[in-house]
Amino acid sequence: MSSSICWRCLSKISPQPLRHAGIGSRFLNSLPALAFSTTTSFQFPLPPKKSSGVKVTHRKGEKSLVIKKGKKQVENRARRPAPGERKALRKRIVLSNVNALEVQGLQNMDVQNMFDRRLEGQVLRLPGPIVDQLRAVEAFKPTQSWGLFQSPGTLMRRETVDMGKMIAEMSEQEGSRKTVRRVLVGEKGSGKSMILLQAMTMAFLKGWTVVNLPEAQDITIGHTPYQPLPSSSPTAYIQPAYLANLLRTLPTANPHLSTLQFTQPSPTDLPIPIPPNISLARLASLGASDPEIAHPIFNLLITDLLSPGRPPVFLGLDGLAHAMQPATGYTAPSLKPIHPHDLMILDWYFNFLSAKQKLPNGGIVMAATSQSNAPKVPSLDFALSDLEGPIMTRAGQIIPKKERNPFVRYDERVLDILLKEKGPQVQRLRGLSKEEARGLMEYWAKSGMVRERVNEGFVGEKWAISGCGVVGELERAVVRMRV
Repeated sequence: MSSSICWRCLSKISPQPLRHAGIGSRFLNSLPALAFSTTTSFQFPLPPKKSSGVKVTHRKGEKSLVIKKGKKQVENRARRPAPGERKALRKRIVLSNVNALEVQGLQNMDVQNMFDRRLEGQVLRLPGPIVDQLRAVEAFKPTQSWGLFQSPGTLMRRETVDMGKMIAEMSEQEGSRKTVRRVLVGEKGSGKSMILLQAMTMAFLKGWTVVNLPEAQDITIGHTPYQPLPSSSPTAYIQPAYLANLLRTLPTANPHLSTLQFTQPSPTDLPIPIPPNISLARLASLGASDPEIAHPIFNLLITDLLSPGRPPVFLGLDGLAHAMQPATGYTAPSLKPIHPHDLMILDWYFNFLSAKQKLPNGGIVMAATSQSNAPKVPSLDFALSDLEGPIMTRAGQIIPKKERNPFVRYDERVLDILLKEKGPQVQRLRGLSKEEARGLMEYWAKSGMVRERVNEGFVGEKWAISGCGVVGELERAVVRMRV
């Protein structure tokens, strides 16, 4: 039987619940959608999330900066080091220690005992005025243990006495004096820089003029301003700031310059006029006051120091390997690294080391190599080995000199300086003898740095473990190593 209500009429019925509908149907219609239902709940929407930062709207593809609110940064109120302060702290030299014991009966080095064979193996104190002069030329090194003792002293080893005798004989010569050219080599800690310091000390005692380049690395590392020297072919480069600093130290290191008057004709191309009857110390101060005129003033000063009647000259250089590298930290206008010998100050020094230019009044040209801070330079190693010849070790083993390697590219400019004509002497420093080591350890014991009894057994043990008396290893084994 068909229904009396058609489907079309049934669809027109209102979805609202009927007024007389049952309680159950009205209750079911009033229930919200269940949580597990897929139908979105519009009646009870979730509360909006709180924003944790700054909301920045940006276009698609653009980068935006979103700053999130974080913890407040603590302001660093520590004082930053001033320019050059860290370098000064790194190179700070302490020459005395008030807590160290005073060594009784310690003699001062002077012109009478600096070549006395009876003092070989003993420690002599450096005089106070000489200490100021050595500090001016930067002869002291931060790696040396000057701050462990009450006053600076030095050991009179066999090489020191020979050096003092040679300087004394050169000072007593009349007329033309000879020029000694020498390169100090040896293993690490053998005392090359100390021999260089002792030679400068004796030169100061004899009234010589000392010009020292303390570290070749400071010249070639590329930390000082430089500029090409006009009308130079091939192009040479000068370092005005370095030359000005060198001129600043010369009057302090050489007090006798204040008694010597400038005797050379004054050139007309200088930016400032040279006063008549000016002393050499005042001339050096003029060049130190303005780096722009440091180079011509330096040339005038050196020319006057090499004139007849002037005292002998001592030229020193430490860290020779840095000055023999194939390139420096400086760049030419062609974007190629500059060769160290194109720097005017190094070229000036190597002219004396290679005997291209002589010292008319005599003197010493001395260079020291370094094994603790030195680049590998095959040209320098080959040249020094060729000059030194075969080496005999303490065990009697003979090490032949190096042969030229056909697979290594040598720097001809380095070979021309050391091997052309008659090259400089090569002096190899070895370890101390047992007598010298005993004298040094007795000085350490009197200063309060050694607690053990210094006897034959103690000396022999420390001498053996330090590589047969290598000074640096001996100090490490006796003074610095505490069990």
